[in-house]
Amino acid sequence: MTFLRLLEGIRTPFLDKLMQLITYFGQEIIIIAVICTLYWCVDKRFAYLLGFTYFTAGLCVQVLKITFRIPRPWILDPDFHAVESALPAATGYSFPSGHTQGATCLFFPLALKSRRLLCRLLCCLAFLLVGFSRMYLGCHTPKDVLTSMAVSILVSCIIWRLQDALLSDASHPEYISLVLACIAAFSAAYALILNARGVIDAKYAMDCCKASGAGLGFAAGWYAEQRYLHFSSGFISVKALLFTVIPGLLGTLLLKEGFSLLFGSSVLAKSSEYFILVLWILVIYPFLFTKAQRRNV
Repeated sequence: MTFLRLLEGIRTPFLDKLMQLITYFGQEIIIIAVICTLYWCVDKRFAYLLGFTYFTAGLCVQVLKITFRIPRPWILDPDFHAVESALPAATGYSFPSGHTQGATCLFFPLALKSRRLLCRLLCCLAFLLVGFSRMYLGCHTPKDVLTSMAVSILVSCIIWRLQDALLSDASHPEYISLVLACIAAFSAAYALILNARGVIDAKYAMDCCKASGAGLGFAAGWYAEQRYLHFSSGFISVKALLFTVIPGLLGTLLLKEGFSLLFGSSVLAKSSEYFILVLWILVIYPFLFTKAQRRNV
């Protein structure tokens, strides 16, 4: 808390807005948009690598959150105040930082993939800045941020080393899918058991179950695409990219908002929503635009 109070003392309206802008690069909407663009139009293999990293690390972080159950800084110290604009996105427990996990799982693999030193440094700077912004805004302590970075970097490195087994030599995708599905199912079961026993409230189980739903969707979508769809992506023109990505992202947004309106925001509904959203990204939308492209040929 000492470091957070130091940062609180240097806050200005300009820095508040700047840090709020930087922290958006750890939001799931930004990360999903990047993964979608890469997956649909640019580099399917690397998008899968990001997906494995993001969803696996996300499950790890959510399990840690409900295991340690550390409150947000302003709850630990009622005299401390976070930046007001950051509060709506600061859901769940504090440790570890979800925004930092998302940014690290995006930018650290990009740093590993880049061949230029400057690009690597900029990618590393990006997730470090997101982590710093979470502390500046008062949403997380250094322990929250550093632990999240450590978990995300470790998962990134493991998946980077295993990428050939996962992506090039995956002759039995059902095994890979089963492992990820088991991890996701365990995470959801763990959260629901803690909730049923009164250890955590439903709102704290929610984030873990959403991550589990997304993980199960990724496991099922990965298997279905690898076994049946086999769509290809590569560098295309800017015009073609826009005509592919924009409808897909709009469809993702409509599906997300429409599902919530129809089925509400219970734990089961939100888990199902994220499961279907990931299936849409991995299988349903690629199937639709692949079919449309074949008709136009």
